[in-house]
Amino acid sequence: MLNELVYDFAIWLDDSAWSTLLHESYYMYNWVESIHVLTLIVCLGMLFMIDLRMLGYALPNIPASNIAQRLNAPMLVGFTVMFITGILLFYAVPVRSSQSVWFRLKMALLVACAVNAYLFHKRMNESVASWDNNAKAPKRIRMGAALSLGFWSLVVICGRFIAYDWFDCEYTDPNSFSQFLSGCIAGQTRY
Repeated sequence: MLNELVYDFAIWLDDSAWSTLLHESYYMYNWVESIHVLTLIVCLGMLFMIDLRMLGYALPNIPASNIAQRLNAPMLVGFTVMFITGILLFYAVPVRSSQSVWFRLKMALLVACAVNAYLFHKRMNESVASWDNNAKAPKRIRMGAALSLGFWSLVVICGRFIAYDWFDCEYTDPNSFSQFLSGCIAGQTRY
């Protein structure tokens, strides 16, 4: 049921003129993809510095709140542009993307990243005054930083794997588990 709704929505997007123009553009799709990757680097570079500071591996002599405060703005700008270009990349190839096990895993990981970021910032803001100058953050903050590093690394790996067709609907056994994970609809393959 849900897979059919996602598939029908993807078909609807794919039939729009703007989706076709973006996908078939000689330059635009490549520019959008390049901007997506470059802003991913900016966003994750800042995020990883914050996480490494919390773990005690980077800049232990600088207060954690100073690092987080200075790196949050460029991280959020990078995230915003990365988010917009990510939507455009999906919009350009909605059917194939929505039926990619890697895309689906990436979306689940992004939800995990969002929940972790919320909890991380909440815990950090509640307790930063007590450990701001320590080389390492408290255990709960370090756990959130480690989860952030792991989740975002997996998001990047899954994002890269979206380009490959190892588990695409038309290449796997119709009765396989990968067909279920990819959201394949029986008899419906349209790329």
